[in-house]
Amino acid sequence: MNRTKNALFSYSFIFPSAFLTLVLGIYPIAWAFRYMFYEYKGYGHARFIGLDNFTRVMKDTQFWDSVGHTFVYAGGKLLITIPLALLLAAILNRGLKGRHLLRAIFFMPTVISTAVMAVVFFTIFNSYNGILNQFLLKMGFSPVDWLGTDHAMLTVILVAAWGAVGNYMLLFLAGLQNIPEDVYESSSLDGAGKIQQFRYITLPMLGPVMQMVIMLAIITALKGYESIMVLTEGGPVGKTEVMFLYLYKLFFPVGGNAAAVQVQEFGYGSAVAFVCAVIVGMISLVYFYASRRMNSMD
Repeated sequence: MNRTKNALFSYSFIFPSAFLTLVLGIYPIAWAFRYMFYEYKGYGHARFIGLDNFTRVMKDTQFWDSVGHTFVYAGGKLLITIPLALLLAAILNRGLKGRHLLRAIFFMPTVISTAVMAVVFFTIFNSYNGILNQFLLKMGFSPVDWLGTDHAMLTVILVAAWGAVGNYMLLFLAGLQNIPEDVYESSSLDGAGKIQQFRYITLPMLGPVMQMVIMLAIITALKGYESIMVLTEGGPVGKTEVMFLYLYKLFFPVGGNAAAVQVQEFGYGSAVAFVCAVIVGMISLVYFYASRRMNSMD
């Protein structure tokens, strides 16, 4: 009897989490798996069409353009975020005055809503009455179309990097603080300078943390779209439309942009979601394989 009570007591703790996982995780995935084989626009009856949705995905130039934009966006974000986060962590790991306040300031963007952050940056980068262009005009310079064709991708990359660098900085900082100080003292006695210590001690001993941070950064960058949706809606002319923003528009159409999807397409959107998941999964597997090879070579 006591065993039954203990089991019921344990299951009572597990049930809420399991229920939410079932309703908000497993059921939507199962729903999408079903409708990827149907033509379904959210109303009327779903019509079974087999693999036609996947055939359409393969021929959808707008989607594959968005995949290319995703790689540009993710690559640019990684090239800025990872080195900057490591540099900030290395600086704040020293005994600087006010370092705790600086850590909090750099980490603050991580806890701010992405949509709110993007709205703030929209008021800064707005081409017509943005704060940055107003400042440039007062300084005697011509205004810049920050969200226009030539600068939009760079702008959204910078905004994304600003929002992510604090999180990875904190992870690098935790890794740096786990490196024994005795190692640096011994290398100093052997005549090693700061650059040599960083290259031959810090980076190798930070390897496991580095691999984790890069993996998180890759997945987050590939899946990111929220700030782009607020800043440009994928424009101008689809130049900043990443694949998960394109997917979002299939389920929740938005207007005001030439690249916008105007009709809900739940069936086709489910097929696109599956292809997006495969792309992210393949990139993750390639990175895992490459990191394991690097570990075996050490």
